[in-house]
Amino acid sequence: MRVGFSLFLLGLAIPAQAVVVPIYLIITRLQLYDSLLAVILPTVAFSLPMSVVVLTSTLRDIPDELYEAMTVDGAGPARTFTRLVVPLARPGLVSIGIFSGLGAWNGFLFPLVLTQSPEQRVLPLGLWNFQNQFGTDVPGLMALVVFSALPVLTLYLFGRRHLLGGLTAGFGK
Repeated sequence: MRVGFSLFLLGLAIPAQAVVVPIYLIITRLQLYDSLLAVILPTVAFSLPMSVVVLTSTLRDIPDELYEAMTVDGAGPARTFTRLVVPLARPGLVSIGIFSGLGAWNGFLFPLVLTQSPEQRVLPLGLWNFQNQFGTDVPGLMALVVFSALPVLTLYLFGRRHLLGGLTAGFGK
């Protein structure tokens, strides 16, 4: 268990820029180049270590007595998970959702390297198109930046009360 957790911690130390070429080779050999799945898989892989660290500390804060009480009341593993673990881990889940979603939303490197066609272009690459050889369309770019921030702002407004609880998980006691 400790070795697996240490491997996830090691995943935090590896920057995406250091493994772009191997990821490109893997994606092309899997024949996923120029697809959204080619962008999704590395993005998920690089958000997994932080997710494991935050959720591990969140789940460690749940007292063992609550698990025992659920078992005494006759709850099975599925019911314990849905009625105890998920509600108590909600701040950590929301924090990871916001953190991972923001990282995927603002991702530039993987879409740039792993896609080519305009149909597969994600928002940051679309914003990059406002820059050309002769200058930048600043008013158009700023308008799209404001519109691109609206979904992230909406996500934050719905999850803000859980965000602080999730980010401070594991620092109690």
